[in-house]
Amino acid sequence: MFPRNSVLWSATVAVGAGAQAMAPALAAPRFDPMFGDHAVIQRDHPVTVTGRSEPGEMVTVTLAGQSLQVRADKEGRFEAKFGALDRAGPVTMEARAPSGSTAARDVMAGDVFLCSGQSNMELEVRNAQDAMTQIRTSGDDQLRLMLVPRATADEPLRDFKKAPSWQRAGPDSVSGFSAACFYMARELRKTAAVPIGAIASSWGGSRISPWMGARAQAAVGQAAQSALLSLHGRDPFAAERAASAEWEKWWRKETGDVAGKEPWQAASQLAWRDVPRIGPWEEWGVPELADFDGMVWYRREIDLTAEQAKDAATLSLGLLDDVGRVWINGKPVAMSARSWQPSTFDVPPGVLKAGRNLLVVNVQDNYGTGGLSGPADVMKLGLKQGGDIPLGDGWRYAVVAKSPSGAPRVPWGDVTGSGTLYNGMIAPLGPIGLKGVAWYQGESDVGLPGYADRMKAMMADWRRQFGAPDLAFVAVQLAAYGAPATRPAEDGWAQMRHVQYQAMAQDMHAGLATAIDLGDPFDIHPGEKQEVGRRLARAMRAVAYGEAVSRTGPQAARALAMPDGGVAVEFTGLTGGLHLRSAAQAVGFELCGEGPGSCRFVPGRVEGARVLLAGDGQPAVRVRYAWAGSPVVNLYDEAPLPVGSFEMPIR
Repeated sequence: MFPRNSVLWSATVAVGAGAQAMAPALAAPRFDPMFGDHAVIQRDHPVTVTGRSEPGEMVTVTLAGQSLQVRADKEGRFEAKFGALDRAGPVTMEARAPSGSTAARDVMAGDVFLCSGQSNMELEVRNAQDAMTQIRTSGDDQLRLMLVPRATADEPLRDFKKAPSWQRAGPDSVSGFSAACFYMARELRKTAAVPIGAIASSWGGSRISPWMGARAQAAVGQAAQSALLSLHGRDPFAAERAASAEWEKWWRKETGDVAGKEPWQAASQLAWRDVPRIGPWEEWGVPELADFDGMVWYRREIDLTAEQAKDAATLSLGLLDDVGRVWINGKPVAMSARSWQPSTFDVPPGVLKAGRNLLVVNVQDNYGTGGLSGPADVMKLGLKQGGDIPLGDGWRYAVVAKSPSGAPRVPWGDVTGSGTLYNGMIAPLGPIGLKGVAWYQGESDVGLPGYADRMKAMMADWRRQFGAPDLAFVAVQLAAYGAPATRPAEDGWAQMRHVQYQAMAQDMHAGLATAIDLGDPFDIHPGEKQEVGRRLARAMRAVAYGEAVSRTGPQAARALAMPDGGVAVEFTGLTGGLHLRSAAQAVGFELCGEGPGSCRFVPGRVEGARVLLAGDGQPAVRVRYAWAGSPVVNLYDEAPLPVGSFEMPIR
């Protein structure tokens, strides 16, 4: 096996402001994790082998019998650009330099897939259905797995904060690996007949925005957020001040508060009451807060001497559920940026003062329990002079008449940031070759406009990084979740499914794996991931391997008005014809007028590749199907794959 079109290349990349610091000098060259022991290298794609050595030394890199001599840059980085490996199977890889030599063991050429998204992609095999049997029988020397540790960064990293490693598939490696990703890769092993490498890089609860690099952010009009994130890497205090100014401007616009009278000022006119105890406000026994999702304000006074107040300090407030913003003496300190993690903030010099200081915290809760959750014993103001001041008691709270929604978040957050997960978990993969990307995300973006544009921008940016303008992407359409619908209603979950289809259908190198029938109305993390994996693999066979299978599954193509007042919905992407389950008619179809509240259920009759809906004598300009978070669906093709949520005009 030989690389094609091998070339010599010397690394000359310089690192700009804010880039990762140089690693310590190494005794011998080492490969980056993507090229370590048990690695899978993408076949039929140019290979850029990367690693580290002594700065400036010449390194001879050998891949599959071909050798290139390259010079490590001033940071000790080397890159050797080879042509494509022309067939699958074992390959040799070695790096030699005056400082020593290293060899990667058990390396294969094959197909590499990247799996990413939020918790339903992150969900481990051990927590999915039938885990015990699947883990016990998971051994496969030709299937290799790499799990990327969670990490955020303000700038794109060239090295992982914590290096992952390749492992052969087996009980030890599979148990903690992404279930959807493993089952997809295992299924593809049956048809591709080559070694498969699967890389899982996900973070539960994340929106799509943290996975979008600076180019993708700019493409959707968010360049300012990327610039603010970069500023945070260079000057955190300046970035916090800028972000707080935007938040305060937003608050005044939404509430009409006059400058100087806002809740974070001493002159605030809110009705303040004693906090019963540190912990979720739903557990205080206050009726108005028993099921409250929104904003609650907290304040506490702190007395300091001149000696205590003169230096910078640290403020520890425990868990701010879901997100908190902090002021001291009317001056912004920070916003909690790490979801579900205790918060500690740096208080810059000049914020504290001798005498009485006013600490104000805004906490916004979006679902579940929320508040200044502590625990109380970790809450403190850490001073250079005079030790720590406990802050576990003495708090008061207030609730505004109406909590405004859509509060700005800081771009350096983890699950709601602007590029932080891309920078820490995708960028360090470098320009490796990939066969395809599997994407399972969207739950956290329900209700946020512009998802299709964000998805398009992210795919373009990742394709640019991985050097493949036609890189295959397959997204999982959201599974059912939420109370079953008893009548037609507007639904953000169904809208997201429809948008996901639109985003993938317009890209000929993208596919869709429908999961609408695999969900759980009471669990946002359904355990059935084997079928998700099979459906991902099926769509990947279409867009990555060019097989003659549908890349999206059955989808509505158009809705036509019939002379008798009914509607004919025509479908595409079918395997065979349409079929019903457990009924003589298709359920879940709705005819709708112009506005909200105008939809009504109508039965559907299957006729080949279309469904006929009888008119009901009322105006109908739109047709919807499965328009609920957790709908009942019984319309399938012969694959069998279900029809997902859709809405379209009647022509």
